[in-house]
Amino acid sequence: MPSSRREFLTAGGLAAASLAGLSADPALARSRRRARLWATPELTDPRTDQLEALRVLGRTTLRQPDSRPYMALPEGVDTMPEIEHVVLVMMENHSYDNFLGMLGRGPFERARGDGFTLAADGYPANANPQADGAPLRAFVMPTTCQLDGKPSQEWEASHIQYAQGTNRGFVISPSGPVAMGYWTPAQLPFTYALAGTFPIGDRYFCSLLGQTDPNRRFLFAATSCGMTDDIPDPSQDAAFALSPKNGTIFNRLSQVGISWTEYAVQTTTTGISSNLYPADDYRYDSTNVKPFSAFLSDAASGSLPSFSFLDPNYGTQSQENPQNIVVGEAFLRSVVEAVGTSPKWRQTLLIINYDEHGGYYDHVPPPAALAPDGDPPIVNSGESVYDGFRRYGFRVPCIVVSPYAKRDYVSHVVYDHTSVLAFLERKWNLPAMTLRDANANDLTDFLDLPALAAQAPTFPEFPALAPSGDTPAAQVCQTAGPGTVPVPTPSPLPLQVRIGAARVDRPRNALLVPVALSRAGQGPVSVELWHHGRRVARRTAAGLSVTPREVPLRVRGHVPTPGEYTVIARHGRAVLGRRGVHVPG
Repeated sequence: MPSSRREFLTAGGLAAASLAGLSADPALARSRRRARLWATPELTDPRTDQLEALRVLGRTTLRQPDSRPYMALPEGVDTMPEIEHVVLVMMENHSYDNFLGMLGRGPFERARGDGFTLAADGYPANANPQADGAPLRAFVMPTTCQLDGKPSQEWEASHIQYAQGTNRGFVISPSGPVAMGYWTPAQLPFTYALAGTFPIGDRYFCSLLGQTDPNRRFLFAATSCGMTDDIPDPSQDAAFALSPKNGTIFNRLSQVGISWTEYAVQTTTTGISSNLYPADDYRYDSTNVKPFSAFLSDAASGSLPSFSFLDPNYGTQSQENPQNIVVGEAFLRSVVEAVGTSPKWRQTLLIINYDEHGGYYDHVPPPAALAPDGDPPIVNSGESVYDGFRRYGFRVPCIVVSPYAKRDYVSHVVYDHTSVLAFLERKWNLPAMTLRDANANDLTDFLDLPALAAQAPTFPEFPALAPSGDTPAAQVCQTAGPGTVPVPTPSPLPLQVRIGAARVDRPRNALLVPVALSRAGQGPVSVELWHHGRRVARRTAAGLSVTPREVPLRVRGHVPTPGEYTVIARHGRAVLGRRGVHVPG
């Protein structure tokens, strides 16, 4: 039996002819009506559940579906005309910690975003219990290739990982030890450079604790119509046949004449994500779907449509296991560079996100979410519905690339995939489709709105970034294999110190020596001043970090006399560094 939606479609489970006939089949239409009668059309969740979810979003009132962001304006009006082109690319199957957990956590770097917590040895302290209770710490993956079939992000596996809000079920879930693996800036140089330059969201969650198909359905329609798993799982057949009450974002855009194109590396049924709602969106395949090569040429000529959705090759470029992730990073680089070098760079916004966590570890528990509608979760026999659709999935990476993006910024606002819909709906004043997108935070916190209003770009020119990691060395694993996991924690990283240029401060009557450590939390450092082979001053400095701090040194309570000195920094008995100092007369 095919093991994935794409294999299922390739095998002929839904041929093009059957897709075309879905909406015209009277029996299927009756089954959809019956399913809607079975799913209560009105919210039945306790009011307390709605209040908790609204609190997570920073809201106190509930907005209803079919309402527009600006009720006084007509539907389809462009409220952000400075941005002419919105481009969206959704990659696959990686959590925030798995891909961005080490962002800003190298030697002498300032931590960027809520990623890993480093232990005294310089590696992540984050861990999960194994079957025997022994903790397994997060570890660097041995290669950029992944295991085949692991980790797991299925509905039940994801809820085991969530572990009632402790996030301590990753290793004991079907994911196994590989769940604690992560990749570093050395392995994903372009991804880390991009996330270190443009704003990221460290509270961007996928829409439910489940797999690709239901999460991508949320991206297009703010609901999965009950789907919790990927097709061809037989339990999902009924949900797959359903059409969302208010259609999809492609329907909304088409209804008001906003141009859009889905650019796909594979222009077959299997490679087009919009076909996840075939009864609504299959009709667009012949008019709105183009090959990915057309995206590159359209970007180069400045002729992109108002909205573009990009599909990578889902067998090699999407970064799902067992793919080599650097192949997907090279695809991502081609997208970013096409946008950045386009003559319409200053009028374009690119959103990069991931459909779900792929079964990889993340340390932030998903909070409560609004159930989008009355459709209950459809699960396999014996599985629990858990919180239903009243909880987000795990965090995934999200980066916004735009000439108006905030510099050096991390958004801590809570988002999910329906936040993309909320942004598109705000820009073009489109009606919301469900309670989820009606109340989602849009993505405008990533943007410098005063700069946008003034048409003064924060990134007037696209910045230079590191190349992608698809080197010959990284490609070896495609034939040699992904390596053995888990990987034991290596020897502690050496602690390093930076001693800056000292200066005399007469009002403080001291020689001030800037000192920074390669990582914080390492205990006190002894800063000593030596002259002619003799220590003449010493100061113990606690709480040093990667940011230089001036340590005052005095000789008998005064500024050292003019001459040549040496500053030595020690941690315990270990000498971390030394620097010559000249004290002027």
